[in-house]
Amino acid sequence: MKTPDDMIVTMTVGELRQIIREENEKLKEEFLQKTKLKELPPLLTRKELMELLHISHTKAAELIGRPDFPTFRKAGLLIPTDMLFEWIRRNTDWVDTNTTYFKSVI
Repeated sequence: MKTPDDMIVTMTVGELRQIIREENEKLKEEFLQKTKLKELPPLLTRKELMELLHISHTKAAELIGRPDFPTFRKAGLLIPTDMLFEWIRRNTDWVDTNTTYFKSVI
């Protein structure tokens, strides 16, 4: 009995090249995203936060004013990058409603 992995597929060279181009583009985007995250400074300024999240000054002030939002105020207002991404993960509604990722077992 043949499985889908055993099937022979016929396509033109142009179709194969298009598939390769599309896969290369996906890999390139994933690489750039990972590289950008590694290039971020350990502490973000308010302006860097706004640029990173593509938000306005008003929305940044709203976020920074939340008691659960991670800030470091010993040297002005700075946002720890690693804590920001953890805060985003914890405050993403989809994760809470569709998984048990953050629910601890007692």
